[in-house]
Amino acid sequence: MPQNYLIKNVFVASEGYYDVYDVLIESPFISKIERCIDDLPKNVIEIDGTNKILIPGMIDDQVHFREPGLTHKGDIYTESKAAVAGGITSYMEMPNTKPPAITIEELEKKYSIAAQKSLANYSFYLGASNDNTDEIKKADYNNICGVKVFLGSSTGNLLVDDLKAIEKLFAECPTLIAAHCEDDHIIKKNLDKITDEYGFDLPPYFHPIIRNEEACYASSKFAVETAKKYGTRLHILHISTAKELSLFTNEIPLKEKKITAEACIHHLWFSDEDYERLGHKIKWNPAIKTRYDRDKILEAVNTDIIDVIATDHAPHTLEEKNKPLLEAPSGGPLVQHALLALLDMYQQNKISLETLVRKTSHSVADMFAIENRGYIEEGYYADVVLVNLKETTEVKKENLLYKCGWSPFEGHTFSSKIEKTFVNGYLVYDNGKVNEELHSMRLKFKRK
Repeated sequence: MPQNYLIKNVFVASEGYYDVYDVLIESPFISKIERCIDDLPKNVIEIDGTNKILIPGMIDDQVHFREPGLTHKGDIYTESKAAVAGGITSYMEMPNTKPPAITIEELEKKYSIAAQKSLANYSFYLGASNDNTDEIKKADYNNICGVKVFLGSSTGNLLVDDLKAIEKLFAECPTLIAAHCEDDHIIKKNLDKITDEYGFDLPPYFHPIIRNEEACYASSKFAVETAKKYGTRLHILHISTAKELSLFTNEIPLKEKKITAEACIHHLWFSDEDYERLGHKIKWNPAIKTRYDRDKILEAVNTDIIDVIATDHAPHTLEEKNKPLLEAPSGGPLVQHALLALLDMYQQNKISLETLVRKTSHSVADMFAIENRGYIEEGYYADVVLVNLKETTEVKKENLLYKCGWSPFEGHTFSSKIEKTFVNGYLVYDNGKVNEELHSMRLKFKRK
């Protein structure tokens, strides 16, 4: 049954507003935004937004929810539940599941699962392989977020390493290609050198030495040059080094960019100094690198060299993460606390509220041409989050919603609290309680 809400006297943090307004939600849409709304429909639930902020729900363009085939780590239900608790109202999920989503048939199976289980809005990337460009060309990209290509190997076995296949993909792909960029040849050379000298029982801090700056830069440079050669719409995921930033520009508006870049929460928060304390809990691919790299990536976010912020949420069990370095999988859970981490950075004056909102919602919606989402605007879907900047959130094992049951943020107290999350006008998260009814939708895209 449709729900109606009036959020009174709330600071609306969205382009065109940034002031105190009343916001009327008539699910699934935002129907009115005015200084004072008195003319109300029937059965309206009023919410006092005094001294709180209302932001567009985060649209996370890179998650791994592990379903199908890897559901001991996480699944679409559990991870989307954690996402809405963290203020993420829409996500785009990666194809390295089992079986991999490299055919339209397998991709649509994932959409069917999400329709039955997801608490947040959803889209899924079609994966690239060495021989499926013809399949990629058949897909309808008004219903699919894009194509994912692994130009470096990571979790799963979707590495595209045939040069002719890469050229064909970049030349013929009709939509956005999202790329994981690390050079496997450089990584192998580093690994061989280190294991020859130190053996195979390596401490965690060797991870960014093995998967180093050179490996990231070389692969990203190759991807950018290939995209420029063919006029490809390229989006490079999870930038982890300062050196890669030279490959991107802030001299043209986002809507005119053919080549864009993403920063992830872990590369904005942690540095290699944290490996001693957190070990494999912060082992990601690409690796978390130096404090200098971290600070330069944040600077690039603030100056529009990097276009969007995502999580690369990628859960594994603690048993898996506690294996030796060369056996422990890369990735970790982030969706429940990503927005809180950014709000901490806002309160520390490291990022403006306007930039936070643009990079997590406005720019993602613009970049992917998502239909009627990403802004607090009349007529748009009511994917919004009510935040209290004066209440804190302590991260404890007992309040984690991830199926894997751990977080690299355990023990940290964030300086803000996510009070309510609305998905398509329905209150799906309310002060620690999740509404299990499904009101999510498949994301739609306005593309030529």
